Amino acid sequence: MKILLTGCHGQLGQALKTALTRHELVCLDVDDLDITDTLAVEQRINAEKPALVINAAAYTRVDDAESDSKQAWQVNETGPRLLAEATRDIGAVLLHVSTDYVFDGSGDRPWLESDTPNPLSVYGKSKLAGERAVQQTNPKHFIVRTAWLYHASGENFLRTMYHLSERAEVNVVDDQHGSPTNADDLAEAIAQLIETQDYGIHHLVNAGAASWYELTCEFYRQLDIKTKVIPVTSDQFPRPAPRPANSVLGSERQSPIVLPDWEAGVGRLVQVMPKDW
Repeated sequence: MKILLTGCHGQLGQALKTALTRHELVCLDVDDLDITDTLAVEQRINAEKPALVINAAAYTRVDDAESDSKQAWQVNETGPRLLAEATRDIGAVLLHVSTDYVFDGSGDRPWLESDTPNPLSVYGKSKLAGERAVQQTNPKHFIVRTAWLYHASGENFLRTMYHLSERAEVNVVDDQHGSPTNADDLAEAIAQLIETQDYGIHHLVNAGAASWYELTCEFYRQLDIKTKVIPVTSDQFPRPAPRPANSVLGSERQSPIVLPDWEAGVGRLVQVMPKDW
């Protein structure tokens, strides 16, 4: 199958290039295709004529989005809408990657695909708008919501904590809970999903749940790092963008694609992360 992948230099993009090697893959990043440019999107999709487009491109700087809302909205809403229009016009499928931050974090159970989104931040609102643009434009779509993504190739929370482990102790938020997800595990799940026609919203995350504090403790444990991890509240780390207290994702699909436990996902990272990470 011919697949056009946007955002190929990002964490998930890198993982997808490995997971999709048996397909004919056209890998594009922002220098190759500006997904917010109507004419550029139309011309590239029409020229390549892929059977599937995977949109892994996104504006993911959650705090910056609060002051850079125009750009966040362009990338996270306009881009997916243009890709949905172009794929619809050639009869192609669109898989669009979204986020747990479309939910407001209320309650204490995992969020399911049919739960009503209520994003707190500009980032979350722009991502939800992108989801809806895809849903309204191309009926042959997958929307994959994921969360707390990390990969050996990118900048992410665990990489930051690895650098901070040089300290004697670190303070880490313990009142936000989510679904830490290894991009390699997610990419393999997406490779399974695209072999189906099970269109609609899918929650794809490593199984289980953790706080940022618990994630850090497990990461340090697996690396045998002795840095002391101190749990703190979100109030002690004020950020421009509000975060949901509970963004754990679950699935109500009859035959969901199940990813490994989040602890195993961390272990997979530990095995491949470079020494100079």
